[in-house]
Amino acid sequence: MFKTALRPLAFSAAILAGAAAAYAANPMVGGGEMLETKNIVENAVNSKDHTTLVAAVQAAGLVETLSGAGPFTVFAPTNDAFAKLPAGTVDTLLKPENKDQLTKVLTCHVVAADVMSDAIVKMIADDGGEHDVTTVGGCVLKAKAMDGKVTLTDENGGVSTVTIADVKQSNGVIHVVDTVILPKM
Repeated sequence: MFKTALRPLAFSAAILAGAAAAYAANPMVGGGEMLETKNIVENAVNSKDHTTLVAAVQAAGLVETLSGAGPFTVFAPTNDAFAKLPAGTVDTLLKPENKDQLTKVLTCHVVAADVMSDAIVKMIADDGGEHDVTTVGGCVLKAKAMDGKVTLTDENGGVSTVTIADVKQSNGVIHVVDTVILPKM
């Protein structure tokens, strides 16, 4: 009787441990709490590391879109990622007359699907080490897994690394990246 009483308890503990892992809290991003109940825009405004991205999304008129039902996967460049661009690039892109170009850059960071990192890694493995990711903006990114990190190579050869993966949103997922993805110039 003692052994049978322990088995259900051990089994229940294993179930609880798995459930806790499945419902683990989102990582903090830019010092801000990322809530699964909020959409991509609502969470992005809470990250001090994404103020440039938020300003760009507003300037491009994409707030309503990225607040919509989705699902979306957003490769979200940090302020430091935008700072890597040549001097004056961000200011130029934020001008109203460059809205189309800004929109193209931003939509090259968005995929019309909810894709978690384990799925990306599986697609990379299934495709022999490199998987093409087509974005809403029509860019084709080359996804690779190296040293435990996912990298994305844009059409110009620029490489962006996912630094924080799987930030769940009510309308998709955010993967924080360290470099701005650029469309073919």
